[in-house]
Amino acid sequence: MRKITIIGGGSRNWAITFMRDLALDEGFEGELNLYDIDQEASLNNAEVARRIFTLAGRQDRISCRAQADLGKALDGACFVIISIEPGLTECRYGDLVLPEQYGILQTVGDTTGPGGIMRARRALPLFFDFARQIEKHCPDAWVVNYTNPMTLCTAALYRAFGSIKAFGCCHEVFGTQRFIAGLAEKWFNAPSIERKDIHLDITGINHFTFAAKASWNGIDLMPRLKEHARDPFFLEDHSAIAEERKKSEKWFECDRLVAMAFLRDFEAIGAAGDRHLCEFVPFFLTSEDNIASYGITRTPYQWRIREAARKKDLKFTDSELNKGRSDEEGVAIMNALLGGSSLVTNINFPNHGQAPYLAQGAIAETNALISSSGISPLSAALPSEALQHMIRSVSDEQSLVLDAMWEGDEQKLFQAFVSDPLVRLSLKASRRLFDQMLKASEIRY
Repeated sequence: MRKITIIGGGSRNWAITFMRDLALDEGFEGELNLYDIDQEASLNNAEVARRIFTLAGRQDRISCRAQADLGKALDGACFVIISIEPGLTECRYGDLVLPEQYGILQTVGDTTGPGGIMRARRALPLFFDFARQIEKHCPDAWVVNYTNPMTLCTAALYRAFGSIKAFGCCHEVFGTQRFIAGLAEKWFNAPSIERKDIHLDITGINHFTFAAKASWNGIDLMPRLKEHARDPFFLEDHSAIAEERKKSEKWFECDRLVAMAFLRDFEAIGAAGDRHLCEFVPFFLTSEDNIASYGITRTPYQWRIREAARKKDLKFTDSELNKGRSDEEGVAIMNALLGGSSLVTNINFPNHGQAPYLAQGAIAETNALISSSGISPLSAALPSEALQHMIRSVSDEQSLVLDAMWEGDEQKLFQAFVSDPLVRLSLKASRRLFDQMLKASEIRY
């Protein structure tokens, strides 16, 4: 009997989506185990899972249980999925609010920048322990990480258990595929192009990914995209749009102005959402006005607190639990690894040459062929030398963060912190902010 374990099984968002997709996979039969530090949340989700499987007519083929002990949850698992929030949402006060008081603006603050470093400080010790537990209880399992900062969390698994079979999954590229599909529909008068039919040559690191090649139906789309990047729409001030999004709390919407700016000025389209792309370089987040001019809104700390409380008490109707397959690919990836249809998709995986401008073993995001034979990363067309330098600089900084957390070296963590392109402060001010953030963003539950 196959066993899947979700670490972070009390999630009222991603875990529910995964359960719905699993219920619609005709090939899977076995047991789903949920482990969460909040056992009440995982018990609630186990009940939701049983409703989902019953609604799909799969209750006799898939069972679900909440486990209070991580070891028992992992014993014999063939897949381990990690999707956690490292600490209370209130821990993000130190990630987001304190840097803002020093003039450092972040749109997301969970992957890079000072906020991403502090989130990594909370998450990485947990991931070191997850890896050790996996080595002990299910060393041959495939491990799928959905937690941010994805590059660092995935790297932490390999640091603690070198032979682990782990990779990170992120859906940011899907949004770029949908954006380009919409353009291709107009260009070629072709209705309803599926985002999966847009091939992007992905390279980079998570949330700072790029494509120097794009095609549909064998047609090279890059000449059209480069021409489109010079459309006045992508050069106009979108501050009014940003203000409307702020009023209606549409924090996650974007117009791909940042993605197209990278294409226009650095020769490869940004393949993640604008809110993530802009945090890795110093030239988009120089002021509130500059951010707004790209149509981007920063997700407020207080909204995150309010949203976390809302999700905790979320109730689901039968129609919400039975609304069909999502666009996520986690279940399809598992299916391919178990011998089902192979697929090519973007994943975060150790660099074995697929990103030659990055260090060997560094976690890189590229496409990969996934099949019963395993994961075969695919090389992509190289981005411009300037982009390679930007990506490599971020990867090197993340490597320093990983070393600092593995060694318990706070001074090395500060060196990574002050090296970040968003930290444009004096050394003394950087140290004051760092010390304040260490205290405020300490992990707690």
